[in-house]
Amino acid sequence: MNRSSDEKFPSFHQDEYRNSSPASARYHIIPVPYEATVSYGGGTSQGPPAIIEASRQLETIIEGAGEPGIYGIHTAAPIDCTVKRSPRELFSRIARAMDASWEQGSVPILLGGEHSITNGAIEAISSRFPPGEAGILQFDAHMDLRDTYQGSSYSHASVMRRALQNGLALFQVGIRSYSEEEVEIREHHSICSLDASYLHRGRRSEHMCLPDGFPPHVYITFDVDVFDASLMPATGTPEPGGLFWWDTVDLLSRLLRGRTVIGADVVELAPRKELHHCSYTAAKLTYYLMGLAAPGLSPAAHL
Repeated sequence: MNRSSDEKFPSFHQDEYRNSSPASARYHIIPVPYEATVSYGGGTSQGPPAIIEASRQLETIIEGAGEPGIYGIHTAAPIDCTVKRSPRELFSRIARAMDASWEQGSVPILLGGEHSITNGAIEAISSRFPPGEAGILQFDAHMDLRDTYQGSSYSHASVMRRALQNGLALFQVGIRSYSEEEVEIREHHSICSLDASYLHRGRRSEHMCLPDGFPPHVYITFDVDVFDASLMPATGTPEPGGLFWWDTVDLLSRLLRGRTVIGADVVELAPRKELHHCSYTAAKLTYYLMGLAAPGLSPAAHL
């Protein structure tokens, strides 16, 4: 194992790639083991270590995305998820970590943890990019557009509502469970989407892409419950009727054509020991997302 003796934490894909220094790594893996507002099945705080452990089984090349590891991967120490007064304390820590990555020319990738950690990314993006320069591509079974949920405005079910309030463009993929409030908000803000039922009916296009006016810089937030429940049962709310691997790869590649990936998160994995394929799938997805942000790689190059 090629790692320095002073490493305290396991690193992503560590059996194949050394844990690069922050300054020399194209990708910064930032574990955020936060779990506070889960509303059904728990266990998301164990998501980051499970993904990192599963990454040891990955091959170096991933179809359609080359070999992202050659550009350097730095796995940071887990973010301190203790909160004394408000979850905004945590979100600011996340935002500072992401901004530090951008300052070094790197791509931050958050490993959750529950979906509310994306509030930190929203803060970071809003502070870093001028209005209209960055948007969010959301893969999810749920809209997450409630104003509050179970008394919290920073719930996993409200995170995309906060993105809209910060003026960020939003495009949703794989949605198949929602409330009346969320449908009204989507219509009010004219949010574009490719819902799961639409995709299931085969309504696809060779020219499928983000709207012309969508910002050039894209942050990907990926809730693993967008996958079909048969592929991803290890999540708080497994939903039938979701995406499978090649659906996901195809959609990411097409939608990101002509855009620059500035960061990503993979959230809501609630690992189960007897279902290690779920952790592995999340790890492979994380590595694929790195490939989409590789220097000079067109996201649609393999189509």
